[in-house]
Amino acid sequence: MKLIAIDLDGTLLSPEMEITVESLEAMREAQNQGNIVMICSGRAPEDIQQILKKYDFSIPLAGSNGTVVQVQGQLLKKVSMNKEDIVKIAEKLDDEKAPYRIYTDDGIYIPTNWSERVKVAMEKEQIEVEGLPGEIYKRITEQPQKSSLVNFFDHYSELLDEKELTIQKFFVLTLNNSIKTTLTTYLEDIDTIGFTSSHPLNIEVMDKNGNKGNALKRIADHYGISMNDTMAIGDNFNDIPMLEVAGISVAMGNAEPPVKEICDVVTYSNAENGVAHAINKYILDK
Repeated sequence: MKLIAIDLDGTLLSPEMEITVESLEAMREAQNQGNIVMICSGRAPEDIQQILKKYDFSIPLAGSNGTVVQVQGQLLKKVSMNKEDIVKIAEKLDDEKAPYRIYTDDGIYIPTNWSERVKVAMEKEQIEVEGLPGEIYKRITEQPQKSSLVNFFDHYSELLDEKELTIQKFFVLTLNNSIKTTLTTYLEDIDTIGFTSSHPLNIEVMDKNGNKGNALKRIADHYGISMNDTMAIGDNFNDIPMLEVAGISVAMGNAEPPVKEICDVVTYSNAENGVAHAINKYILDK
């Protein structure tokens, strides 16, 4: 039995934001042979579940960059940030008027003035984002809509004091270099948190123990699988913790260069069924 951990955006999802037939077939065949397939993504668990439901696919998952681990819909592990760090980070983000999202145990919460924050960030250096792929541009610039997954807040303290939520992750849009540099310098001085990036235009902040590597270890332990019998597939910096601990680390053809450098092998891109190719070659021996 082997465990295969797969990232979503830039990895399993094609540029059209779909899971291809080839990838689905490879994952299902791996399952049929007794292996465990899991998703390990920066997305919220509820978001991942919605995507998998579309394909009638139910597998273990680690959401919010590995801070929430679920098996068969049941919580296996949750790593939340402490209140002191939450206050420090939220205050800094508000001071900088940075656009950010808070990932909680009750979905994603977004400042009501999101659009205003995005506008301020884009005007600071007149950043050009029009050349980005349509789906990414849309996700960055559009005012989010309230849904079963997304809610709004006027001040972050509402989430801590009134709703008493636990917070697993901050997702920050860094639409100009100055804010990215400012935040990186600030976050480096907080030794109880970890931060990473899943795209050149964001920073993601979690508890220092919340990452995809620890999530992969937790699922492997749950199923009694040796880490030598694990494979991780990813494309960006937030995938590095799981790629570093996996028995076989696979970078997508479209992965960031530093990600490719630390991996055992490089597969095809997410536009070329790279996940299917990796599973077929290294798990199914095709």
